[in-house]
Amino acid sequence: MSTRLICFTSVIALTASAAAAEMNFNRIASFPVIANMAQGEDTSRETSPEIIDVTADGMTLVYTDSPLEALGRVDITDPANPAPLGNIALPGEPTSVAVIGTTAYAAVNTSASYTDPSGVFLAVDVASGEIGDSCDLPGQPDSVAKSKDGSFLAVAIENERDEDLNDGVIPQLPAGALVLINTTEGGLDCDSLKIVDVTGLAEVAPTDPEPEYVSINAAGETVITLQENNHMVVVSSEGEVISHFSAGAVDLENIDTVDERGALIFTGNQEGRKREPDAVTWIDEDHFATANEGDYEGGSRGWTIFHKDGSVVYDSGTSFEHALIQIGHYPDKRSDAKGVEPESVTFGEFAGTPLVFVGSERGSIVGVYDVTDPAAPVLRQLLPSGIGPEGFVTIPERNLLVSANEVDGLEDKAARAHVMLYEYQDAPAVYPHLTSAGMAELTGFGAISGMVAAPDGMIYAVNDSFYGYQPTIFKIDPSQSPAQIVGTIPVTRKGRPAQKLDMEGITLDEDGNFWVSSEGRTDRVIPHAIYKIAPDGTIDEEIGLPAELMAVEKRFGFEGITKVGDTLWMAVQREWKDDPKDHVKLVAYNLETEEWGAVLYPKASPEKGWVGLSEITAHGDHVYIIERDNQHGIEAVTKKIYRVPLAEMVPAALGGELPVVSKEEIRDLIPDLTSTGGYVLDKVEGLAITPEGEIWVSTDNDGVDDHSGETMFFSIGTPES
Repeated sequence: MSTRLICFTSVIALTASAAAAEMNFNRIASFPVIANMAQGEDTSRETSPEIIDVTADGMTLVYTDSPLEALGRVDITDPANPAPLGNIALPGEPTSVAVIGTTAYAAVNTSASYTDPSGVFLAVDVASGEIGDSCDLPGQPDSVAKSKDGSFLAVAIENERDEDLNDGVIPQLPAGALVLINTTEGGLDCDSLKIVDVTGLAEVAPTDPEPEYVSINAAGETVITLQENNHMVVVSSEGEVISHFSAGAVDLENIDTVDERGALIFTGNQEGRKREPDAVTWIDEDHFATANEGDYEGGSRGWTIFHKDGSVVYDSGTSFEHALIQIGHYPDKRSDAKGVEPESVTFGEFAGTPLVFVGSERGSIVGVYDVTDPAAPVLRQLLPSGIGPEGFVTIPERNLLVSANEVDGLEDKAARAHVMLYEYQDAPAVYPHLTSAGMAELTGFGAISGMVAAPDGMIYAVNDSFYGYQPTIFKIDPSQSPAQIVGTIPVTRKGRPAQKLDMEGITLDEDGNFWVSSEGRTDRVIPHAIYKIAPDGTIDEEIGLPAELMAVEKRFGFEGITKVGDTLWMAVQREWKDDPKDHVKLVAYNLETEEWGAVLYPKASPEKGWVGLSEITAHGDHVYIIERDNQHGIEAVTKKIYRVPLAEMVPAALGGELPVVSKEEIRDLIPDLTSTGGYVLDKVEGLAITPEGEIWVSTDNDGVDDHSGETMFFSIGTPES
């Protein structure tokens, strides 16, 4: 068979000049931070890489890991193959780190309580892990920044509020401050520590400033975000306040403002939404950019460029969030709060082009903007990240960008925390794989499950029950790069969105009708069923499971559906109570005789978790089946396509002895799933085969809930006959 994997050019370049750019960032590696744990250490402990920096030679990454109370180190001599260098234990939770030469300067929170905050500032030798100078800090630290010449550092003393006290209303003393401290060769000059008072400046709780993030420009000026206070402060290298001003507010239009309703509806508005910036980075000596995450009373879902005199040079408004919506990275469950939550922002100049990198905490995307003209930034790319990108470091001399992704999915059985590396290459952009950017209306998507190819080469896909109030059939043109959603068909009953569906499979008949399998969950009152849906999306017929099937299984239903002659074949994901071990049913329903039957399919025995079926598609003399485990990353073992001869697909009556079919492995998908530099995604859900025999595969992004939001949609070519 062909081993072709399509490379997709980015649809996100919004101008002709950006579209023509030859250089693009592509992810080249993902490093699971549990790899830094020592032999025998408990890998079930939570890890969280947050703030990250690099040694002067660009070869060793250093990141904070607050759950482990450690600094983690990664060897990136070969950036495509990052190697663990282990963790350095610290006397508390590190909040930030900056590296000068081979010394990591780490701020550590040692607070006894919110009302008794404290911290220490440490100089740590990166190579040996030895802790040198230690300076006491006048409160609980957050962000750390280094001057361009490495002569001094700035530390934001946040003294964060107790959100459980008085509903989190501020002021809650003690107040925060800014600390400036000089460095020595590989150490700290504790006697030089200077406290800069920033009380009395903000309109919001002026007695209780909470500095969140700091950045230092080439002139030695420190810009500080007071996130909860919605205020910005610029301080000279001598510790004098040069300017300060409100971060202001934004009117937002065409946003989703209601969460957990299982629908993407971008018709809401929010007026006067406070920016409440988190991260900040200087672009030049006069301009800095903020990521407007929000926290206390706001969050404007975008990012802003300010002049240091307080004037707004640029604001992204909703354009950043809209770009994420179009590539399936919108977190619907955050709609009433802060949407995609831009939390981090970093600057770097690559090949002479000044670039700002904006990280979406909830959308798990890195936006790459050309800021040659600070008043008119151009969105060049959207890069896929791990879950919850928190910190970034640019290494322009090596054409590298690195993200630290703080969310560890241990408790939610999601992916573990990763550090990811991207290279600036003379090559097409690989991500996104699927977009709705060409649609006339703003169109979101996610949780793509079953797929089917139409005679004209178009591919139709369904979303699953995550969008329970917006069941949709998506029409996809795979001939475009990236693949383009060119139409949507809402699934309806009596003119209203059809509810109580869990669409996991889709196929077509000769008249253009869709047949959809609903997996069902009786404990959620979602029936196990097959639906006939007209081309306009109207449900015409519902076929419930017979009593003999419902008697043995009430949870695991149909994950895929295909049509062979007059017979619909459905793949069941996992064993039913009457199935032999490591065997699952392929269930048949004859549309003419209305008879049910089944065969048994032998699946792999799981090394961890479970293994099941995700899809079934007929083509030629075979049916093709996706068999997968429920594991992510380095623990993933089974992500494969098999085929079964149609000659063996002779169903026996239910309740009797069922024949066992044979299977032939067609493709191990793990190399495909790691070909874009990411970790292995668990949910390979969609399989469509065009009339010419080209196989397309897609992954389910779980509606960007405890998930990076990444949707892979790729071709593996044409199977051998």
